[in-house]
Amino acid sequence: MRSRCLCQICTCGSDYRPYEIIQQPHHAPEEYKPNQGEMDLGTTYKRDFNSYKIQPVAIVRPLERQQVKKGKLDTVPTYKDDYRAWDIQKSELYKPEQSYYPPTVKFGNSTTFQDNYVPWEIQPRQSFKPSSVVQRPTVPFNGDTSHRLDYAPYQLESRLVRPKEVYRPTNQPFEDLTTHRCDFQGLVGATAKICRPAHSRVTQNAQFEGSTEFRDSFQPWEIPPPKVKKVQEYVPPAGSMQLHSTSHLDYVPYQAERVIPIRPISHRRNHHFPFQGKSTTKEDFPAWESCRQGLIKKQQQIPNPSGKFDGLSTFRSHYVPYELIPTESCKPVNVPLQSSCPFDDVTMYSTEYAPKKQEICPASYPSPPGYIFENTNSQGHKFFRKITPAVKAF
Repeated sequence: MRSRCLCQICTCGSDYRPYEIIQQPHHAPEEYKPNQGEMDLGTTYKRDFNSYKIQPVAIVRPLERQQVKKGKLDTVPTYKDDYRAWDIQKSELYKPEQSYYPPTVKFGNSTTFQDNYVPWEIQPRQSFKPSSVVQRPTVPFNGDTSHRLDYAPYQLESRLVRPKEVYRPTNQPFEDLTTHRCDFQGLVGATAKICRPAHSRVTQNAQFEGSTEFRDSFQPWEIPPPKVKKVQEYVPPAGSMQLHSTSHLDYVPYQAERVIPIRPISHRRNHHFPFQGKSTTKEDFPAWESCRQGLIKKQQQIPNPSGKFDGLSTFRSHYVPYELIPTESCKPVNVPLQSSCPFDDVTMYSTEYAPKKQEICPASYPSPPGYIFENTNSQGHKFFRKITPAVKAF
């Protein structure tokens, strides 16, 4: 009979079922033995290819004939030979010479604005705004209104006054029973018994082995230290360094003349007399003296109170306090209801529950019952073989 692992025998609800690992056969490569004799380097191309004799291609281009002329070479191009520069005469200017001489006398002529402008005296405009002074009337005030003139008083009928009803409490007791209290009356009874079976923990006296499948299968390997590459020591070259470059050796300095600026010379005139900052506008329009208008305040029409302030408000003067009557509480007394009938504690769970016997996992034993230990593989899995009952012969 095929042997089974301890993980396959376990019935305690573990979902992990390891598969049997079959070691793959390792293919050992055969030792290389070189063939004796010389290697045939012939190919199919060399065997089937027929070579043909190739003749050189004849050049169709005619040979270049160099004509050697005796004499001096004329280096004048066709452009210079055909083009002749003409003497261009400069045309005379017909613009009359105009030499400007600045005047030496101060400019005193008046402008057109100064001749035509006549200053006028500015007169203030008349204000049409009504005065803010209160004018008291001389005629006595007429206080008659349309309401006072047209109003006709009528005699009102006497208002019907209802007498206030006096509260009279009822003599019958208050029925505080609700639909829930009438239909669902509490019954006194014993507490319900728990039908759950007692939890019996399976314990073992053997010491727990801290080894796992990972610890047994994967042993630590020795890792060799990494190789450190030796750095060669720097040896400076002997002798001095030549700092000459190709530019320093082949450069020939030339003496160049400084470029003369083509900008014309500035004929600036320097005046020694001080600058006059006056203009026509400043002379004809001097600043006027202006005064800021004062604030216009209205006279106070309502006189301030002279007596001492009375701190009574309208609410305080008209408020009448009343004595409060506490409202009677109609809340029922919280007293538990008692009944002489016993409490029916039968439930569907207690009537239909069928307790099941808790089975002990066979893997919890050192040797599972009904199995014989066979061997232990390289990964630490224990394999057991099931005991077959002996069959009696008839």
